Amino acid sequence: MPDSYNVKLLHKKEVAQGTLEFTLEKPKGFQYRAGQYGDLVLPASTGLDDSNNKHGFSFVSAPFEDTLRMATRMRAQSKYKQAAAKVPEATMVKLLALWGDFTLQKNDKIPAVFLIGGIGITPVRSIIAQATHDKTNHKITLLYSNRNPAQAAYLDELKHLAEVNKNFTFVPSFSDTDGFIDAKMVRAHVPDIGAPKYYLSGPEGMVKAMRKLLVDVGADEDNIKTEEFEGY
Repeated sequence: MPDSYNVKLLHKKEVAQGTLEFTLEKPKGFQYRAGQYGDLVLPASTGLDDSNNKHGFSFVSAPFEDTLRMATRMRAQSKYKQAAAKVPEATMVKLLALWGDFTLQKNDKIPAVFLIGGIGITPVRSIIAQATHDKTNHKITLLYSNRNPAQAAYLDELKHLAEVNKNFTFVPSFSDTDGFIDAKMVRAHVPDIGAPKYYLSGPEGMVKAMRKLLVDVGADEDNIKTEEFEGY
């Protein structure tokens, strides 16, 4: 597979308050695993250069889907994100080689538990959508925390996936009303703390906090897989 692709930006839309999604055409023969990410390079017309025109994004889309979707939390201080928001639809952008091993374990006898906050949902939506499409036997639990429903990207999609996939348990929570993910919440939805493989993705601070929480409640650190997002 080539190291880079020139692809068309098909659509841009806000998928939650402060979260912008980009839909790209999917090159012929393009393959990736759910949970991986790629680098999106903006064109010179944005005024950016090689020092700031590239950013890595997890694929929100699942490999079985016909387009590629990526999303980001917007930040006023990020020149890249502000420029990306202004790129017109139908503009050609460059997608660089795939990265990452934040992918679902092959052993479907081991439960998979995701502790996710905010923008960390992007690779997780891909993983769960693909598992649902493939009708795997993985028992998946997702604890997904946001400040409020308006800021929760893909909330309705995840609710729908939980309706059609009997192996997927979706637990949304909102810190404005429910507080943050804590030991009590984890124990309530994970009866055997030592059994699952745990997945954490999102900004570095959130990932570190969730790792500490899991270790404190008795999870084995060797069973914790992480993906830390830069630029948040």
